[in-house]
Amino acid sequence: MNWEGHKRVSIDNVSPQIDCGHYPIKRIVNENVNVEADIFADGHDKVDAVLLYRQKRKGRGREKKWQETRMHFIENDHWEGSFKVNEKGDYEYTIEAWVDHFATWQYGLKKKYDDHQPLKTELLIGAQMMEEALSRASAPDKKKLKNWIELLRKDENEDEAVAEALSDRATEIMYAARDREKAQRYSRTLPLRVERKRALFSAWYEFFPRSTSPNEGEHGSFITSEAILPEISEMGFDVIYLPPIHPIGQAHRKGVNNATQAKPGDPGSPWAIGSEEGGHKAIHPQLGSMEDFQSLVNRAKELNMEIAIDFAIQCSPDHPYVKEHPQWFKWRPDGTVQYAENPPKKYQDVLPVNFETEDWENLWKELKSILDYWIDKGVKIFRVDNPHTKSFIFWEWAIGEINKEHDDIIFLAEAFTRPRVMEKLAKVGFNQSYTYFTWRNSKEEFIEYLNQLTKTEMREYYRPNFWPNTPDILPVSLENKQEPSFLIRTILAATLSSSWGMYGPLFEFGLNEAYPGKEEYTRSEKYEIKHWDWSKKTRIKEMITQINQIRKENTALQSTWNIEFCETDNDQLIAYTKVDQDEENKLLIVVNLDAQYSQSGWVKVPLQHLKLEENQPFEVHDLLANSRYTWQNEWNYVALHPNSMPAHIFRIERIKA
Repeated sequence: MNWEGHKRVSIDNVSPQIDCGHYPIKRIVNENVNVEADIFADGHDKVDAVLLYRQKRKGRGREKKWQETRMHFIENDHWEGSFKVNEKGDYEYTIEAWVDHFATWQYGLKKKYDDHQPLKTELLIGAQMMEEALSRASAPDKKKLKNWIELLRKDENEDEAVAEALSDRATEIMYAARDREKAQRYSRTLPLRVERKRALFSAWYEFFPRSTSPNEGEHGSFITSEAILPEISEMGFDVIYLPPIHPIGQAHRKGVNNATQAKPGDPGSPWAIGSEEGGHKAIHPQLGSMEDFQSLVNRAKELNMEIAIDFAIQCSPDHPYVKEHPQWFKWRPDGTVQYAENPPKKYQDVLPVNFETEDWENLWKELKSILDYWIDKGVKIFRVDNPHTKSFIFWEWAIGEINKEHDDIIFLAEAFTRPRVMEKLAKVGFNQSYTYFTWRNSKEEFIEYLNQLTKTEMREYYRPNFWPNTPDILPVSLENKQEPSFLIRTILAATLSSSWGMYGPLFEFGLNEAYPGKEEYTRSEKYEIKHWDWSKKTRIKEMITQINQIRKENTALQSTWNIEFCETDNDQLIAYTKVDQDEENKLLIVVNLDAQYSQSGWVKVPLQHLKLEENQPFEVHDLLANSRYTWQNEWNYVALHPNSMPAHIFRIERIKA
């Protein structure tokens, strides 16, 4: 029968959904999906609703059977429900709701009973509803329903009949035997992408392989890079990001400090990709062979790390593509090819690809084949250089095609650009994104930015990765600053966000000499080979190691979405809590934002949020100093000196009786 005319329930304002379901929301394995909606019907009838979800199996289309979980009424026609995803892949979810005539009857029965009204007819109505439910009930429930039907139809013990009709057991059995034929489905199914944990929780370390030789003046290689992996592993990093590893062009090669004329022996910028030795599928000959690269990948795996490589869609003038596919580039009226520009900056050694080429289909296929090539060599993570200067529709296609073939590839968008552009890249498929953290400094700026990332729709699709520095950026927060500034930025990056990264070894060595007038390193490693003592010990390095260990041991730091800021009476102190999904790991972080002077003040502990009772003592274990304190009240005093330790990472622990 067509029940179209019986539709009485409205399902509105369903969240989360991205652009009316055009793009999927994102979760990782074992992460909850919380869904909310306004659900109501005409008149005074009660409604009920379930949240439906299922995984789309590769090669078999949609799963035939939906899984469901009951939704719960909150207030003012607002409902919520949740489910946990335990496998990677593509899912879909929606809502189904219906008028609950039995619940409506129960509500009216109680009102009339309390008002001492005659109930004979009301009880007969309830008995009729139970009789109609018999055909849908399980065998054990049928027996109970028949007993209730007999009780409600008798005109003997009204109090007992009402008590049984209003019991939780009657509610449960009638819910299980409900009539779903007239239930209404939300107007669309909504997509969900579930990825591996590292898409949300990761610690990145960037270095230049050519600067890893133990001998000064010598070009490093994958072999010498492999030798330093244990040092980085001991610091607690799990992703090693390598700038482009391909041959570097000779034409318009840049010299030291980005000089337009290179001197003999200058290695050039790794981002000027391609020479007569090959392009994006080739390796710089001085770095070694493909066997050497795969040995590096395998060694990283042994140390529980992954190698991420740079996917930079650009070419040097010497790249084979320029001769083989000139139609993929822009040519100027004077017959020269257009190089990259970001006025007033000029990148004469780099040619951008023209995504408006008539030959775009072949261009797209070739670019995807680069990703396929390196995935086949064991690479699962790509840091994508300047994705915002390439076509959005290309990224949506390319990442979508990769996801059809693989369920564990991660793309990090290196896009320091306009907010809407960064958001679009995340929507079309990038798993992680660079952020504006690098330029946030005040307490007000941090709170505003983190609330934007975690308390708005962005939480559903934009995963931030906080970097205190990059080869391109030496921010004012570090420029010519002392050790405490590095400690503060490390603690903030690694505890505000569940993914963070740094460019080393400059960061852990505290190096910060700026190029005059620019937020850049002087004598940038992008244009010359450096010689580092990778075994050098520094306090910054020790604290990075400690912070990364704390992150691995405390699940509250393995999500970005659980941050709640706390009140303080000093604007130089920023405080926030993080509680894990199971509410078992609870942290309070307090950071002194002043890298020069001691700061003290009172911090308001959100007792209700942490599920602590007022006037009941609790213990705070400072994981940085390994000290313990007993607190009791809502407001507690802290004092932090930047030269000793500019932060507390307190683990909240109940005092055992």
